[in-house]
Amino acid sequence: MSILEVRDLKKIYTSRFGTQQVEALRRVSFSVERGEYVAVMGESGSGKTTLLNLLAALDRPTSGTVLLDGVDTSAIPEKDAAAYRRDHLGFVFQEFNLLDTFTLEDNVYLPLVLAGMGHAELEQRLRPLAEKLGISGLLKKYPYEVSGGQKQRAAVARALITGPKLLLADEPTGALDSRSTDELLSLFARVNREGQTIVMVTHSVKAASHATRVLFIRDGEVFHQLYRGKDSNEQLYQKISDTLTVLATGGDLG
Repeated sequence: MSILEVRDLKKIYTSRFGTQQVEALRRVSFSVERGEYVAVMGESGSGKTTLLNLLAALDRPTSGTVLLDGVDTSAIPEKDAAAYRRDHLGFVFQEFNLLDTFTLEDNVYLPLVLAGMGHAELEQRLRPLAEKLGISGLLKKYPYEVSGGQKQRAAVARALITGPKLLLADEPTGALDSRSTDELLSLFARVNREGQTIVMVTHSVKAASHATRVLFIRDGEVFHQLYRGKDSNEQLYQKISDTLTVLATGGDLG
């Protein structure tokens, strides 16, 4: 059953004085099944970041719809959009986006505090999540006291603590070393196996090879997609690499 449906999505940006228009996305349509793990890839300027912003209800399409669990996100009033994102979406960013003046614990709590949740329930939610993510012993530390990988795990905890319908990740391994990257990708695979739906924008072939499906965006359109099927990470890695080569050379896939 689809939890996310993208239908004929178009996004046109107009310059300040209306003298120039850029079509960032055109006729983009796809769906994401509940519990699926989808990676979105494409060269810089292909439209994948624009797509992520539209999925996140951070921007509105010129035309077309984004339906999250049947709700048209572009129809949500601006005054309600922040609360909608907080209650239904989780976000993981390349640069972590943690507040340095808050402990990791307070950073993780933040979306629930904003939702008015009491302290007892905050603790009840955080305890098992922190244990699963391996940050129980770090919660009283500040972001500047921990490693990049530990920051990202705290950011994942913040994204998951609300029980989001959809986890959106924007280059989540981009600021991590190879060991922290492996740990984060293993973590994403684990929470996905437990039922969390994930859409991840990435340049990393390694990161994408952990997904169950890979969408390729070229010139604002869905150019191709790969399904994992029975492929190993290594086999999917090779297929992704081959597809990216075609993308880079402007060829077509049969």
